[in-house]
Amino acid sequence: MSTRPTLDYRAKSHLPYFAYACHRFSGLLLACFIPLHFLMLSQSLRGADGFEASLKLTDFWVFKFGEWALVVLLAVHLAGGVRLLIIEFGPWNGLRKGWIQISILFAIVCGLLFLYFAN
Repeated sequence: MSTRPTLDYRAKSHLPYFAYACHRFSGLLLACFIPLHFLMLSQSLRGADGFEASLKLTDFWVFKFGEWALVVLLAVHLAGGVRLLIIEFGPWNGLRKGWIQISILFAIVCGLLFLYFAN
């Protein structure tokens, strides 16, 4: 028999849990991106021709979307981490929902700025 308590939907249906889940999910996706990034960079060790051949892959629309998603994931993870640091070490108590909303707005603005300057 399990003595572990069961949580109902209310334990996971509030804004701080959403911010936690976004921060965790973005961190996991960024951790999956790092080996692919290193693999692409390692192609430069084969010389300029090998690196140019691997860079031609990035001309597809999927990679353009991936670059945008990477910027948004980085912004979400950065904003979530800063929000956690402020909550953990800050002297105030009542601004938690405000910090979550600022974090979401920061990530959206970073994604839109990337789209604007990428062209």
